[in-house]
Amino acid sequence: MPFVPGLRSEYSLVGRLVHFGRMLDKIRLHAAGLLPADYHANLGIGFDGRTCAFLGVDYAALKTRTLAGGCDEDVLAWAHDHGGPRSDDQCNTWNRFMMKIGWRDDRTPVLRDRIVRCGLSRIDARQPIETFFDLNDIDEGRDPVGKRSWELNEPRLLLLMGVAGSGKTTVGRALAALLGWRFTDADDFHPPANIAKMSAGEALDDADRAPWLATLRAHIDARLAAGENTVLACSALKQAYRETLITDPGCVKLIHLTGPVGTLRSRLAARRDHFATEALLDSQLGDLQPPGAALTLDVSATADDLAKSIIRHFSL
Repeated sequence: MPFVPGLRSEYSLVGRLVHFGRMLDKIRLHAAGLLPADYHANLGIGFDGRTCAFLGVDYAALKTRTLAGGCDEDVLAWAHDHGGPRSDDQCNTWNRFMMKIGWRDDRTPVLRDRIVRCGLSRIDARQPIETFFDLNDIDEGRDPVGKRSWELNEPRLLLLMGVAGSGKTTVGRALAALLGWRFTDADDFHPPANIAKMSAGEALDDADRAPWLATLRAHIDARLAAGENTVLACSALKQAYRETLITDPGCVKLIHLTGPVGTLRSRLAARRDHFATEALLDSQLGDLQPPGAALTLDVSATADDLAKSIIRHFSL
């Protein structure tokens, strides 16, 4: 199968569980008409069915909850509430079982047949396909061997989004300081022409943002490839922008900072020496497409309290 943007690896963790995030990706992509047809037949069965059985929830109910909105961790909390919480030992045992399906077990002949049908029987010997998790990764263009995916230590990038005045930079710096991570502000990647336009109170259009987004995407990919945990502050107002930036929702976690318009206006009015002024707020609010799968926080709280809430929510 070709690489599917927004569909993460089987190995990717949500909370303490493998596959769960990939199952949510398939649900969301299918609802948006973005999931290739070859994936449709296995929705709700196979690994999806095993995972729901482990959590004690019905797949149809899980699908309804997922499409109702919220981030992965919100949906997992719902599953624990409606099925039953699982201990660390139970999750560790479950993960080890799931990650090894196809390795010297009754599914090995099926795995070998699937490898041949996917045209992967002559794969580089340095990337052996020993499990179904390996098969899906390699079939979709990932390298589980090079990344040592089974060690479950993938890097994280926390993307704080929102309109001007929502506190992305302030909260981002506080969050990075508490975690000991690198902080990056997307504003620093704007070309001079964009800064001049915004300084004059003119809104950027999609053509203005395209090279900026491409540069940010390269930055995100480089940080993740280096295994470096990062906090990134970026407006990311439209769904199309977020699709450009977030190809692996397992590694990139989205936090939407929002609040009353009056609060945002007062913050911007008090700003000095920043190109994003109060004049830009109306255009940004018009462009804003609130994300469905994100942690949403009200910016009325202090930056430190918001940072601590993010750390608790994602168990960082």
